[in-house]
Formats: sequence, structure tokens, C-alpha cells
Amino acid sequence: MEEWTPRRKRLVLATLCATMFMAMLDNVIVNNALPRIGRDLHTGVGGLQWVVEGYSLVYAALLLTGGTLGDRYGRRRIFLVGLALFTAGSAAAGLSWSTGTLVAARMLQGVGAALLTPGSLSILRHVFTDERERARAVGLWSAVSGLGLAVGPVLGGPVVEAFGWSGVFWINVPVGVAGLLLAARALPEFTAGVPRLDLPGQALSALGLGALVHALIDGPGEGWRAPAVLGCLALAALLLPVFLLVELRTATPMLDLRLFRDPVLCGAMLTGFMVSFGMFGAVFFLPLLMQDVMGWAPSAAGIAGLPSTAMIVAAAPVAGALTARYGPRPPLVAGLTLCAVALAGLSAYGEHARYPQYLWVLLVMGFGMGLTFAPVSITVMRRVEPARAGMASATVNTLRELGGVIGVVVLGAILASRLPPGPAGPGTDGPAFVEGLHLALRCGSAALAGTAALVALLLRPRPATPTAPAADRPTPAAEPAHS
Repeated sequence: MEEWTPRRKRLVLATLCATMFMAMLDNVIVNNALPRIGRDLHTGVGGLQWVVEGYSLVYAALLLTGGTLGDRYGRRRIFLVGLALFTAGSAAAGLSWSTGTLVAARMLQGVGAALLTPGSLSILRHVFTDERERARAVGLWSAVSGLGLAVGPVLGGPVVEAFGWSGVFWINVPVGVAGLLLAARALPEFTAGVPRLDLPGQALSALGLGALVHALIDGPGEGWRAPAVLGCLALAALLLPVFLLVELRTATPMLDLRLFRDPVLCGAMLTGFMVSFGMFGAVFFLPLLMQDVMGWAPSAAGIAGLPSTAMIVAAAPVAGALTARYGPRPPLVAGLTLCAVALAGLSAYGEHARYPQYLWVLLVMGFGMGLTFAPVSITVMRRVEPARAGMASATVNTLRELGGVIGVVVLGAILASRLPPGPAGPGTDGPAFVEGLHLALRCGSAALAGTAALVALLLRPRPATPTAPAADRPTPAAEPAHS
């Protein structure tokens, strides 16, 4: 049995936190650069969506692959490969000279992130065997993720103004190099003994998801009856059901559909998907509203979002404590409800709104999001056995990323339906942009409110039985006992 001293545990946790910080920082800092990217590379909202979605699509499509590769070839080895690719992709993005090269670099970042992310929870579970100690580690890991979200908007504006939009990518490089050095020294190597890869599943999921998201992005601009859009929708409708059938029949699936039989785990995964759907869709368009319609400078827009992201950090320990005492139901339902209230509140303000008027919305939005992150991760580790922890973690992260992709696309399509036809950007028609954004925010709010009610139902208390533990409590039977 490998000896884990307190010092080495802290080093492992620091490594995982540093890499998660970088990934979260990259997610939000790019949003601050979108208006400048659009102007410098002469691209519209569709091109900017691909800057975001190119990363998210590849990341979501390959997360399950990354989890399987880590189980088969070693989680430390795959983590290091992924971190190296992410760092290289960041440098390539900083050197990009066109929208196409930037999207390609973002896709390389997505490949790297898909390889390094799934192993994080598995490594935490392997190293922190005491449940209380593990819960604290997950809480800190989640808080650092929130810190990346908090620092991103603050750094993004000044970096863009001082170094141009490429600076938001170069900032990842030193963090990535430091993470590689730390990971090579501290992380343990272990596998789950997966006998072979699910190659048909990998191909079907990547092609099916790629076709679906491509159609959703191009549909609003090209028209839903365009041959290319209809072809992608038809391909997705064919491949994704076949993918599910293959996963049901294979002995080593990349997506174990039995995970969805657990209502508690299903509720946690649904929460991760829908929070990303509503909140990342709103976050994508908020900088465009503040900079192109309201006339804010990039740095000012970044600082204005700090209260929201700071509340994510503040909410993480609260969410962990609530989950430890009452189970995941209270923080997940409360978080979803607060997010729904925030989006509905934000839809009440237009281009002439003053910052103090809608500050409360940003605070509620951040706290609501922060209440959901740690409980979802803790639930995954408690509800599945160690051999399936990597797959479950990859499934949750896949759903989160898909939620973000689909949220940006769907809310973007709703927004675009109110814009006048033509290549004009949102800044040239402020009232129409604001009207479309308000409609998108209200739709997102309704979706989150409905999800809160559904999650409350899925996670309702049930009588404990030998095979079906109470849904609102952790299930110690799902993991080995520790002395």
C-alpha cells in the first residue's frame, strides 16, 4: 500500500487545483477577449461562437475517451499528456492569425483538457481515503475552480487592453509548465484494469455530437432548411441512438448507462448539465452586452463581473457543509433556484441600466452557481464504486460541457431570432440585441426553475433498504470501508 504523508497529499491537491484553476481561468478569460477578437479577425457572432464552441465541442466529445484512456494506461500518464497538449494549444492560440487557426488551436486545448480532467476526481479519491478529509479536499478543489472564474474577468480586461486578445491565451503557458513539473513529481500512477478501449463508441459519440453542435451553431445563420444543416441533424439523429445501443451491448462501455439508474446520481448530473446550459449561455453574451451595447471598456466589464465570480468561491464551503450534513438535495435545489432567479432578474435591465441596479443579480447568480459545484462532485464519489469513479467523473464533466455548448447555441439562436438580418454585429443594433437577450434569459430562467423542481423530486427522501439507500444521504455501501 502506497504511503501518503500529509505533505505529499498537499502537493497532489496543489497540483490538481493548479491545473483546474488554469482550465477555469481559460473558460472565462476568453469571453473578455471576444469583442476584440471579432474586430481584429473580422468575424461575427457565429465565428465568436466557434471560438468558444470549438474548445467545448472537442472537450465534451473526448472526455469519456480521456477517462477510458486513464483507466487503461494510467491516470498520471494521461494527465501529463493532456496538460502538455493544453499548454501547447494555448501557445498556438496566442500565435493565431485568423479565425480558422484560432478555432483549431482552441480544439487542441479541448483535446488536452479532455485528457487531464477525468482523472482529477479519481486521483483525489485514491489519495484521500478518509471521507471527511476527501470532502474537504473536494471543497477546496471546487473553491479553486471558482477562484479561476473570479480572477478571469479581472485579469481578462487589463490583459486584453495591454497585450491584445492573444494575451488571454499566453497567460496559460507558465501555469501549464509549472503544472507539468508539479504533476511529474507528485501524482501517483494507477489504473482501473480496463481490458480494451470502446473504439466504436468513441467514434460514434464524437461524430454524433460534432454533427449535432455544428447544426445548432450554423442553423440560426444559414437557416434550418439549409442542406448542410439538415444533413448534420440527420447524421446526429442516426449516430447518437446507435451509440447508445452500442454502449448497452459492449462489455467495456465508455458510457455506462447503468449510472443513470441511480436517481440521486442522475439528479446531480442533470444539475451540472442545466447550470452550464443556463449560466454559460448567459455569460457568453454578457460581455457583448456590456462592451458593445453599454460601452464598457474590457477591464471595466471584467471588474464588474467580479462580485458574481467571487460569490462562487464563497459558496463552495457552504455547499460542502450542507452536503455533508443534509445530503446533496438542499444545495442543488437552492443553487438551481437562485440561478433561475438571477437570469429572470437580469432580463429586467436594458442598455441604460446602472451597475448598482443589477449588482444584486450578479451576487445571486454567483452564489447559486457556487452551491452546485462541490455537491455534484461529492455525489459522484459517494454513489459509485472506485472502479467506475473515472467513468462517472468523465460523464459528469461531459454533461457539463454539453450543457454549456447547447446553452450558448440555444440561447444564441433565441437571441439571433430577434436581430435584423445581415452581418451587422450586436453593437450596431443595441435595442434589438437587448430584446433578444432578454428573451433568451427568460427562457434560460424557466429551464432552470423546471430543473430545480425535477431535481427536488429525484432526490426526495426514500426509505432505506439493503439495496436502495436513502436518496438524500451519501451511500457508504458504494465505496469500501476505511478504518
